[in-house]
Amino acid sequence: MATCEVCGNDYWMAFEVRTVSGDVHTFDSFECAAHRLAPICEHCQVKVLGHGVEVSGRFFCCGHCARAQAGSQGAEIRDAVGARPA
Repeated sequence: MATCEVCGNDYWMAFEVRTVSGDVHTFDSFECAAHRLAPICEHCQVKVLGHGVEVSGRFFCCGHCARAQAGSQGAEIRDAVGARPA
């Protein structure tokens, strides 16, 4: 069994998530994994669980928040798959 690093539950079906940086995290649910690992929108502060958008290394939940917060680069963001600033 392994212990979830968020809630402390010792669960036989806990799982590990390995990040790009090589960190290893143990969770008992996707909810706990999202709570710990999901980026937070820099405009509205919600957890980004979907695609979200990135502007110059800053994360936003949607194009609206990127446009509201990220200046001229954010103005280029649209809520569509594959859309990104030039």
